[in-house]
Amino acid sequence: MAERSFWKGQLRLSLVTIPVRMVSATNADAEIHFHQLDRSSKKRIRYVKTAPGVGEVANENIVKGFEVEPGKYVTLEDDEIDSLKLETRHTIELTEFVEVCEIDPLYFDRPYYLLPDGEVAEEGYRVIRDALRDEKKAGIGQLTLRGKENLVALKCSGDGLLLETMRYESEIKEADDVFSKIGKSKLRGDLVDMARELIAKRSTHFEPAKFKNHYAHALRELVQAKLKNGKVTVDEEKHEKAPVIDFMEALRNSVSKGGKKPAAAKPKAAAKAPTKRKRA
Repeated sequence: MAERSFWKGQLRLSLVTIPVRMVSATNADAEIHFHQLDRSSKKRIRYVKTAPGVGEVANENIVKGFEVEPGKYVTLEDDEIDSLKLETRHTIELTEFVEVCEIDPLYFDRPYYLLPDGEVAEEGYRVIRDALRDEKKAGIGQLTLRGKENLVALKCSGDGLLLETMRYESEIKEADDVFSKIGKSKLRGDLVDMARELIAKRSTHFEPAKFKNHYAHALRELVQAKLKNGKVTVDEEKHEKAPVIDFMEALRNSVSKGGKKPAAAKPKAAAKAPTKRKRA
C-alpha cells in the first residue's frame, strides 16, 4: 500500500532540483490513546473553558496571551499571529553539509522519510543518497511547514533518505548549567575499571527488535479480553441504532390504504449499521 504523502515539493542542491515527497517515519497506530468517560453514564467527558470569577468563556472572547512576568500577559489576536506566518515554500534547500556524528542527538525532533516523486526524480534522488552515504554527511537546510520555518537535516537511511526536523539552539538547555552541581572530585580507579569491564562484557550491536513494549502489549490483550467477554461501552449519541423496518407490516398498511392486493412477503430487513463519523 502506498504511503500517504505528508508534504510534496522539491529538494534543491545548488542548481539541481528533484521532485520529492515526505511521509511519516513513525507508526501512529502503535500509539495507545484513551478517552475519559463518566463512570455512570459512560458518556465522553467534555471540557468547558472557564475563567476564575467569570465562569464559562465563549470561544470568541478567548485571546492568546504571552506571559512576560508571573501574572502579566501581552495579548495577541489570531490575525496578528497569522500575519507573522511564513508562506509555505515547497522547497528543501540544502545550504551546507556536516558530519552526521557531529550533530548532537538533542537537536533531532521528528523523523520523516523522503521519497522521489515520480520515476524521473529517482535517478537524481539516488545520486544524492549515495553521495551522502559515501561522505557520511548530512545536509542542513530549512523547510517551511504550517507557516513556521523548520531547521532540517537530511541523511542517508537504508535505501532512501531520512529528513529530520531539528530544534534550534535557543530551544536546547545548556548541559553545563544543568549538571553544574555534580561533584568533580576524583573517583576510585578500581570502581571505574569495574564499570568499564561490565560495559565491555555487555557491548553488542543495537537491535531494536529485541526490545518490546510490554505495557502496550498487555494493554491490548486486556482490551481484547474485554471485547470477547462483551464488555463494550457504547456511546448512544455516536451510535444511534437505526429502526428495524418491518416490510410486511409496511405492505399491509399500503394495501389497506390503497385497496391493492398484498404483495409477496419480503424478509425483514437487517438494521442499518450506524454511520462511522470521522474522528477530529
